[in-house]
Amino acid sequence: MSYFAGLDVSLRSVSICVIDGDGKIALERTVPFEIEDVIACLRSVDGTIEQVGFEAGVMSQHLYHGLVAADFETICMEARQVAAALSAMRNKTDKNDARGIAQVLRSGWFSEVHIKSRDSHYNRALLTSRKTILRKCIDLEQEVRGLIRVFGVRLPTPLSHRKFEQTVLPIIEADDQIAYALMPMIEAWRSLYTAFLELDRRVKATARKDPTCLLLMTAPGVGPIAALTFKAAVDDPSRFKSSRIVGAHFGLTPRRFQSGEKDQTGHMRRAGDADVRAALYSAANSLLMRTKAPSHLKTWGMQLVRTRGRRRATVALARKLAVILHRMWADGTEFRLTGMEVQT
Repeated sequence: MSYFAGLDVSLRSVSICVIDGDGKIALERTVPFEIEDVIACLRSVDGTIEQVGFEAGVMSQHLYHGLVAADFETICMEARQVAAALSAMRNKTDKNDARGIAQVLRSGWFSEVHIKSRDSHYNRALLTSRKTILRKCIDLEQEVRGLIRVFGVRLPTPLSHRKFEQTVLPIIEADDQIAYALMPMIEAWRSLYTAFLELDRRVKATARKDPTCLLLMTAPGVGPIAALTFKAAVDDPSRFKSSRIVGAHFGLTPRRFQSGEKDQTGHMRRAGDADVRAALYSAANSLLMRTKAPSHLKTWGMQLVRTRGRRRATVALARKLAVILHRMWADGTEFRLTGMEVQT
């Protein structure tokens, strides 16, 4: 007899529910979150487990690769869809969630989530480390700016990270009491900024050594950060049936609510990876404002700026960039400039 196994995964334990083809429960158990314990529990079932399913989460990759290595057909399901199915249950417990996931798996009402490669997660960890350190540097800069403003000192805006210390340090050292309070913060900022520069160097070096990133960087406005962010998020271009889907996957399409005679189009959906969305938006803005080389892409974007405004044009250009970058990656072709001049 064939069985379906639903797993409700938490940080330290896994609730397992195995049901047969008729939906009857064959096994229910909670085991520690160790791959060996989960596999041993599944193999204790007297029959063939056709599919093992769980919803996407932080530990999905580790669990997926462990089960696949043990020759189980493993499916990672979209979390929002599973949550909608489990919301019908009266009581939310790990045991009931495992039952619900098993029933969803048996019914086939789910969307499978792509499990990214380890290289993709390594690149993502590098990008996230860089972003986190940069955010902490900005937080300290803003805190120092606010604290010395009380004493009538107003720092210039904008003030680059490189010039921050040489601008602030003479002001702080001029007053012993201010220096006593703020010098440890400046020293902390200096250490963080040094770490950021090293991470920034590593990100750019990784992108420049990667053939895919070098290919994506031939598109105007796309630098090492945007290229590596896009590559880490997409991972495998073949998982998208059409390049047009990529823009919607990263939330760069407008919301839509249609029911009966009502059909409303709203603002950008902002679904998916926010880091990719920000990188594409930054690349589109760079293409519009900084790139001097003429191209059909910039011509199209500048026409939108005149008719729809800069913000909407940048979002539309970011969506188009996502489609073009995916197509370039899938086909292995570089971006081709047309030499068209922007009409004014």
